[in-house]
Amino acid sequence: MRTTSGSSGRAPGRSSGRFPGRGLQPNALGTFDTIVMAVAGSAPAYSLAATTAVLFGAVGLAGPAALLYCAIPMFGIVLAYARLGRIDVNAGAGYSWVGRTLHPFLGFLSGWALVFATIVFMVAGSLPAGSLTLSLIDPALADDTALSVAVGAGWFLMMLLVVLGGVRLTVRAQLVMSGLEMLILVAFVLAAVMHHGQATAFDWSWFGFGHFRGSSGFAAGALIAAFYYWGWDVTSNLSEETRDSRRTAGLAALVGVGVVFLLFEAFTVTVNVVLSGGQIEKGGANVLAVLGQEIWPGVGGRLLVLAVLLSTVATLETTLIQVTRSLFSMGRDHTLPAALGTVHRRWNTPWVAVVAVGAAALVMFAAAAAAGSVGQVLGDAVSAIGLLIAFYYALAGLAAVVAYKGLLLRSVKEFVLGGVWPLLGSAFMLWAFVESLGELSAVSLAIGLGGLGIGVVPMLVYWRKGSTYYRPARLDAARALAAAAPFASPDSPRARRADESLATDF
Repeated sequence: MRTTSGSSGRAPGRSSGRFPGRGLQPNALGTFDTIVMAVAGSAPAYSLAATTAVLFGAVGLAGPAALLYCAIPMFGIVLAYARLGRIDVNAGAGYSWVGRTLHPFLGFLSGWALVFATIVFMVAGSLPAGSLTLSLIDPALADDTALSVAVGAGWFLMMLLVVLGGVRLTVRAQLVMSGLEMLILVAFVLAAVMHHGQATAFDWSWFGFGHFRGSSGFAAGALIAAFYYWGWDVTSNLSEETRDSRRTAGLAALVGVGVVFLLFEAFTVTVNVVLSGGQIEKGGANVLAVLGQEIWPGVGGRLLVLAVLLSTVATLETTLIQVTRSLFSMGRDHTLPAALGTVHRRWNTPWVAVVAVGAAALVMFAAAAAAGSVGQVLGDAVSAIGLLIAFYYALAGLAAVVAYKGLLLRSVKEFVLGGVWPLLGSAFMLWAFVESLGELSAVSLAIGLGGLGIGVVPMLVYWRKGSTYYRPARLDAARALAAAAPFASPDSPRARRADESLATDF
């Protein structure tokens, strides 16, 4: 039985994970590091490049509205993660929280949905990385799917080695890649404001409901928008390696989603204004290159291609963090092979999980090479991943409400931030999941629902083997916060250490 306070969620008799060579490296990341990871996880430039044409095809000029109306419930899910992270610090995040509040079966499927979505993303992210690298050398090579897969696999393996080398190396690489990406994106936002050429006049109706083709069209747009934002929750998967993680992980996620929301809206509006519908559809995954060429002829397209490449490689890294930490937690709980919970004695990384993910992704790269064009693979993968995201985000929102149910009536703020908003986020994600089932292609449904269904097999196998994960200590916020109260005083040694560490994060 796991501890009531929920600080780790480990099975009895297992290592606490706090000793060198046996667990993840504690206190390795500060507040600024974690904010960088949250922004990189959502991959602003990659998300815009990979999904702008897909979003335009689904909702037309209503892209800004889809991003806005998905952001509101998404912030509810961010609040849910922040609140759950205060009472249960676990690298598995939703896998632990949902299992300890709703049901262990739902918790396992929540973790499995993330694992499967991230492995699919290894292909969906690496293909553009390969294609973009080739386009910088020779644009004619960018449409060669087999070559794009080979170069993308090379980028993937490079990031695999970085993640294997430890969380500090990972963050240093992330600071360089994401820093350059953000500089380029902000420069183009400013350039777009001063740009005079227009394909379409700006219209405030783009933020309304008039351009959606009914509720099913709105749901399709919401599912794609969820893919835009996805990735900020890497901060929760890094919680066991973060200083003052009960506060830092949630704060970083809120700041990260706020930053990428502004960037997504700015660039989507710019695309609507500067490019015609034909240019957007023809541009496909290279739509930002087309936009850059329109705004800054000659060099603009190549600069934005560079930003997308940096963003793509950066988000491959954060996605690897998410999946390997989730597998580590599942291996530690014996809900998947225990070897996945093995940590390298020198680098303090779950090296078996890293190798397993690498092997699975390379098999999928081989399948993608024969699947068709880069655009086709991307379109199917984005929709399938969106389905899985909606599923596990919805469960996390419900888990937060259940965990905090004893505290919700203590104040209006607690009721709104802890109950209404996370519940709204959960309901929205569930609605988008169900409503979009009739709109997605057979391939997207097969990847999304089929991948979720595969998870039932290991779930039942390890349940029958008697994993203690399936006999959880219930996660209750009132009890957990009461147990932590002696450590919450600003005069306590623990609080003073936290204040000192925060002062040096930046």
